[in-house]
Amino acid sequence: MIAIIDYDAGNLKSVEKALAHIGEESVITRDFQTILNADKVILPGVGAFGDAMANLKRLELDKVIRELNEKQTPFLGICLGLQLLFESSEESPGVEGLGLLKGQIRRIPDKEGLKIPHIGWNSLDFHNNGRLFAGMEEHPYVYFVHSYYLQAEEPEIVKATTEYSTCIHASVEKGNLFACQFHPEKSSTVGLQILKNFAGIEGGRA
Repeated sequence: MIAIIDYDAGNLKSVEKALAHIGEESVITRDFQTILNADKVILPGVGAFGDAMANLKRLELDKVIRELNEKQTPFLGICLGLQLLFESSEESPGVEGLGLLKGQIRRIPDKEGLKIPHIGWNSLDFHNNGRLFAGMEEHPYVYFVHSYYLQAEEPEIVKATTEYSTCIHASVEKGNLFACQFHPEKSSTVGLQILKNFAGIEGGRA
């Protein structure tokens, strides 16, 4: 069972549908025990960093996420869910992220001819043998919607990058933690393969 954390940050149903499409059972929930007992957990999200952190704390889901990390349950952050795993964001100065990974979220720099938010399909460059991309051909196209991007502090955790005004750390992996700035659930067959690879990762109670 894969738990999809509900913290009023949207984008949950499309993740649930994509998982159903690949034959994975999932539940959208904010129930602590359901989340802690899940084989794997996904934190999707769209919206503002500060609001999302406030919601996680109000619902005490930040504590649940830390407990999952201690248990080494495979955990996937998507879009805003990636950003929340890090220390801080320029979008919400003074708001601390979960800090499970080291790095900052910065605004995509303005560049002539490029629109912000970055909305659309971009190709990925793979690095450091990411398990989410096992068996996939190089430079697949995936779907992005964001105005802020990750600069990870540890180069070895970066598993995919893309170029849009700057070098964007598009996917990271460290231990049980996985995250994508793009939306695998909206990235056609490539995204479904990424979700399938995540579903097949051993760890936690899997």
